[in-house]
Amino acid sequence: MSAFNAVRFRVKPGREQDFIEAHRKAEAKFDGFVKGVLVKTGDRTYCFIGEWNSMDNIVAARPAMITLLDSFRDYLEDLGGGLGVTDPVSGEAVVTMS
Repeated sequence: MSAFNAVRFRVKPGREQDFIEAHRKAEAKFDGFVKGVLVKTGDRTYCFIGEWNSMDNIVAARPAMITLLDSFRDYLEDLGGGLGVTDPVSGEAVVTMS
């Protein structure tokens, strides 16, 4: 069953192009990773959506995804509310629309 992860970010002022470029250059060579999209959702806010073959693939890739995040963590602002610099969620697809 397909699975997805979504991560919300807020970028520090003046660091948006660095953040976008870090995603352009990132090598997401994770087992079971199908594709990912970085979406601009507002003023300095972004959401990354990843599609995976399975939830097990997401779980197995988490350490490597954290390493990737560490490469651009300095570009991010704390989201507040105890979240830190990311607001990640993941789960299995229950409905597919086309």
